[in-house]
Amino acid sequence: MLVTRRKRRLEKLFLVVSIAVAATLNWGCAGTQSKAKRPSGPPVPLLTATKQDLIARYNSQAEAITSLNAGVTMTLTAGSAYTGLIKQYHEISGYILAQKPASIRVIGQAPVVGTNIFDMESDGEMFHIFVPSQNKFISGPTNMARPSAKPIENLRPQHLIGAIFWRPIPAQDLVLLEEASEGASHYYVITEARPASGTGSAAASDWEIARKIWFDRSHLSVTRIETYEAGGKLGSDIRYTGWDTFGTEKYPRQIALERPGDDYQLQIGITKIAFNEAIAADRFVLRQPAGTELVNVGDESQGTKPQEQRP
Repeated sequence: MLVTRRKRRLEKLFLVVSIAVAATLNWGCAGTQSKAKRPSGPPVPLLTATKQDLIARYNSQAEAITSLNAGVTMTLTAGSAYTGLIKQYHEISGYILAQKPASIRVIGQAPVVGTNIFDMESDGEMFHIFVPSQNKFISGPTNMARPSAKPIENLRPQHLIGAIFWRPIPAQDLVLLEEASEGASHYYVITEARPASGTGSAAASDWEIARKIWFDRSHLSVTRIETYEAGGKLGSDIRYTGWDTFGTEKYPRQIALERPGDDYQLQIGITKIAFNEAIAADRFVLRQPAGTELVNVGDESQGTKPQEQRP
């Protein structure tokens, strides 16, 4: 009997201890789960600037660069737009030569082998594109508003001019300032307005948006420029990331150009770059190779195969 009583007492004691331990563990877990995590670092302070400060900052960057010679990577996307141009290539390498006011040459090359996928040039008035795989030489005016039914003809070198060279904001332009936020990021946005196309006046009801320039308030660098066509239509949406110092100049390492009306996006990564060096004029000349088909953008007739179209 004594052994049995002792055994029962030990079992009760063990049960009480087990319940106490379990309660302690549960309380500890609950306390751990409810503890808030501390942020990894202090929040980035938001910088302040006036409208005049931002305009001066933007114009300084716009006027600092007059030419560039860059090695780049390029990624083009647009539904089925470029299947005939880039085939299976997702990211390609290449070169961009550009000189103010409007001269540009862009060469895209296949990975590893380095053969040209396309070679295109514009002088601000006309553009020319040579596509070796299609044996085509495409030519047309830069100001042609009607999109081509052939998506490759919508990839124009002059679209890049506005992305790599910024047009300064004239002192007389109407500029508005606002604050904006996207997620955890905060911005200053300056909106440049112009008289509506065809009105020839600056009445209050005749203004339209020309550009929106976004400054990240954590460092006040330009992170986005939206350009608008007549009637408020978005022409280009350009984003800039990875600002870095190259020699004495600051420039973004990544430029993302989106052209909604032309149904394409172009991501440009800077691998090497030189600024403000003299570039020989003949490096911006792209001649039609002998035996290639000439395609005049906007001309619905079939191209011919002249030996040489440009002197």
